Amino acid sequence: MRAFFFPLFRLGRLPVLAAGLLCAAHAFALDKGAAAPAFDLRGLNGQVSLAQFQGQGKLVYVDFWASWCGPCRQSFPWMNEMQAKYGARGLQIVAINLDAKNDDARGFLAAVPAQFTIAFDPAGAVPKSYGLKGMPSSYLIGRDGKLVFEHMGFNQNDKAELEKMIGEQLGASK
Repeated sequence: MRAFFFPLFRLGRLPVLAAGLLCAAHAFALDKGAAAPAFDLRGLNGQVSLAQFQGQGKLVYVDFWASWCGPCRQSFPWMNEMQAKYGARGLQIVAINLDAKNDDARGFLAAVPAQFTIAFDPAGAVPKSYGLKGMPSSYLIGRDGKLVFEHMGFNQNDKAELEKMIGEQLGASK
């Protein structure tokens, strides 16, 4: 199967791609079991770092999003649901916005509120370290700081598989 990638615009030097136009055949830059790249970004409520959640023993679901991303509008309600359902068991969702203009991100959040941690990376440094290929993309990072799985795109059919992976990791870490 061939993957088609269509750049929509460039964010800094990071090409941002339409997840809806991506086929299943794609490669990620990180290997399962590899240490997740660290980040320390400005968030809605202060600094947000991967280390702060690892220090708390959290399972971290990192999601990259942008205001113009249609599938992101679908994923936010699901992430709200997952944070509410599994937060007490140790899940922390961190959604990293890649919009060049903060006002665009804030407009999205006014329409689609987030009940999880939001961080901003307008320069696009963190997605480069994760090898981001399309939007949205998510990465589940185990309590040990290692990559459990990666997922590109989001649609209604993804929800059960993603929740199963989260539940398995939370069950396995107890």
